[in-house]
Amino acid sequence: MQRATNLSADPSHRARRALTAAQGKIRVGAFTEVNDLLAVATTGSTTELDRAQIDLTRAQLALATYRGADVVPLLLSAATRLEGVDATMARETYLDAFSAAVFAGRLAVHGGGLSDVGEKAALAPLSPQGSSPVQDLFDGLVAYCTGQFAAATPKLQAAVEHFGEDMSPEQELRRLWLGTLSALRIWDDDGWDRLSIRYLELTYEMGALSDLPLALVSRTYVLLFIGDLAGAAALSSECQMVTEAIGSNMAPYGALGLAALRGDESETLALAELTKSDVSRRGEGVGITYAEWAAAALHNGLGQYDKALVAAERAADYEADLCSTIWPVVEVIEAATRCGVDDVARFAYDRLAEMTKVCTTDWAAGLQARCLALLALDNQAEEHYLESIGRLGRTQIRTDLARAHLVYGEWLRRRRRMTDSREQLRTAHRMFEAMGMGGFADRARGELRAAGEYVRKTMTAEKGGELTAQEAQIARLARDGLSNPEIANRLFISVHTVQYHLRKVFAKLGIASRTQLDRVIPK
Repeated sequence: MQRATNLSADPSHRARRALTAAQGKIRVGAFTEVNDLLAVATTGSTTELDRAQIDLTRAQLALATYRGADVVPLLLSAATRLEGVDATMARETYLDAFSAAVFAGRLAVHGGGLSDVGEKAALAPLSPQGSSPVQDLFDGLVAYCTGQFAAATPKLQAAVEHFGEDMSPEQELRRLWLGTLSALRIWDDDGWDRLSIRYLELTYEMGALSDLPLALVSRTYVLLFIGDLAGAAALSSECQMVTEAIGSNMAPYGALGLAALRGDESETLALAELTKSDVSRRGEGVGITYAEWAAAALHNGLGQYDKALVAAERAADYEADLCSTIWPVVEVIEAATRCGVDDVARFAYDRLAEMTKVCTTDWAAGLQARCLALLALDNQAEEHYLESIGRLGRTQIRTDLARAHLVYGEWLRRRRRMTDSREQLRTAHRMFEAMGMGGFADRARGELRAAGEYVRKTMTAEKGGELTAQEAQIARLARDGLSNPEIANRLFISVHTVQYHLRKVFAKLGIASRTQLDRVIPK
């Protein structure tokens, strides 16, 4: 299309081809010539629709490359312009504005916050296409961002359940990130898992490199919360390589969460400071929330509850955060109860209950019960601990289940029920060790020692734990059947480098060929 643009004599044809070329280059992560193509498109545009599409493409470039706070007004302007010429495209653009507003978060410019987008989108023309998953997603986000949580939940549930139906691959890809966020917001761990897998697979299939960093981050966080830290590490490494290759400026979200759950204090705090500095410059406020949440989770795992409380309250103080407020609030409750600041913990619990009361999932109910147990009187706490373990045991979220066993075991020990306490603490310790959650494993080990049982500190039980992040990623891709050239293309490295790393993998794991990888690296 770029070549066709150069060969087109008719100004209007040249403009439309330049616009198509620019949109294609954004999709494949080739950002450097997009502005030149948009300049060509601008000089030959003749209709209001052409001009609106140019505005939209310019905003999409900004969203793909730096996700700053000023992207939201660009998208809202494009959406308003489109309302009079294409109602469907206008609503699609409002959905893009929701995505941009999530990134802007607490650093949103005036008129560019989630509530602002929700209020303007609520006035958009009705969709001519009738009911659909995209329509449910739109209506659910409008309701959520304008404070109508009870009305938002069934719409978001329907969108997540039927996501992909009657959608083209292009439309599905464009909306999958909001789909994964919606699943998270309604505490649907199965939907979160399913849509994050689909997001990553579709990105690979379509060669959409500009979407790949975000798809990798989305899947990384699912793996972190289900306890597959080895898989999360491999995807985080791949995300870093892709980000550097296409210049997307994605903050190190995956590496940040991974370091926090591993209990790596120096790495977590260094990445948190780097992230806050980086995102503050361009107005990506959600990065501040993630950085403070990671610090809070780290400190709670290490038993540094005063530090955890400070970080968690900073993370949770932006209530409109669509994608991550649910995690900091949980950290606030645990840290505040351990610090004896019950009024802070109860206020945070009320916020959590407001988020979970309209959801019926085991994840929502299990987390709420765990937090309520921390606040409950002695004669009421145990039933909440048991409910939490039962509920979370029916989910994929193994990190939260292990933490439920841990706090229950701590509660039992403080009531001198040592036999019962040791049983819960052993379970928690075994789970943390298997997942590689070093900080929480150390906390459980210390509690076991206080309960009269010595547990030797061991290395993580993850298979392939001795591999570097890049070696682990290459090994997993080879295990899944990708050829050396396919792995090289995926990771932006040479075939020779793939061969070199595979030889090291075989030597470290004590195997002779790639056909044996599925026996030593679990799915």
